[in-house]
This record gives sequence, C-alpha cells and structure tokens, in this order.
Amino acid sequence: MATVRAAAAPAAAPVLPYRVGHGFDLHRLAEGYKLIIGGVDIPHIKGCEAHSDGDVLLHTITDAILGALCLPDIGQLFPDTDPKWKGARSDIFLKEAVRLMEERGYVLGNIDCTIIAQKPKLSPHKETIRANLCNLLKADPSVVNVKAKTHEKVDSIGEERSIGCHAVVMLIRKE
Repeated sequence: MATVRAAAAPAAAPVLPYRVGHGFDLHRLAEGYKLIIGGVDIPHIKGCEAHSDGDVLLHTITDAILGALCLPDIGQLFPDTDPKWKGARSDIFLKEAVRLMEERGYVLGNIDCTIIAQKPKLSPHKETIRANLCNLLKADPSVVNVKAKTHEKVDSIGEERSIGCHAVVMLIRKE
C-alpha cells in the first residue's frame, strides 16, 4: 500500500552573513563584432560572437552574483532564445544581478576576476575596466580586482579563437 505524504512547506532560505559565488564564461571570437570587456570597448580585429553584446566579463560577474544568491543563471534569466536580448548591453544583466543582491540584503564584499585572452593585451585597459566595474557594482576600488592572463597559445583561447573569464565574488549581509 502506498504511503501518502503531505506536501511540506518549503523551508525559508537561511540568512547567511556571507555568500560566495563563482562565474565563468567563454565566447567565440570573430571578425565583424566589437570587443567589449567590462563595459569598455577594446580595440581589436575580432569581437565576441554572442546573442547580446558578448561582454564576457560582465556575463561572468553576473553569474557569480546570481550563484552567490542561489538564483538561476544568466542564461535562464536572459535566454538567448528571447529576441528582446538580441544585441543587448550586458550592463543590463549586471545591474539586475546587483538589484537582486541589494533586494536580498547583501553588498559586495569583494570580487576577483581573471580574463583569459591571448590577444589583445588587456593590461593597458585594466584600470578603465576596473573603474567601470566599481561604478556598476557600487563598490570601492579596494574590493574589485581584475587580472588578465594569456593561455600560452593552448586551445581555442590560446589560438585566438575565443576569450574566457572567471570571477569569484563574496557578498556580505548588510547590517
């Protein structure tokens, strides 16, 4: 005989003092597209092939924040099957993630980002990217770190066919 169980009410999400999230993104590079990283136009012969503007860094940070909050990822919230996101600026996605973070009572503790690209060299653009991130994240520069690495000519990134990014974020509960 089958046992019938009463539907349990979902448990309330715990109010944690800290939350950590990781984000990752990878985009194909192709001619005919702009290369936008962290909301900054980077001069290059190739750009990210994507449904939106293809900003690999903003996509990564958006996913890191959403992950820290245990929310659906960027692809679920802003699906590439929805024509309304065609060509959209990625700061729209990040601003929504920040809004959700604040709505749930958190602020950015710190973020550490690593952009991985064989070319172009990103060192000359890192401070401009960082300043833009601070503005978008409503954060002091002391808690926003941006690093750039090559992939030593290995795989699609090293062969200049793609660009990747990782980010780790810590959110702190507002007092």
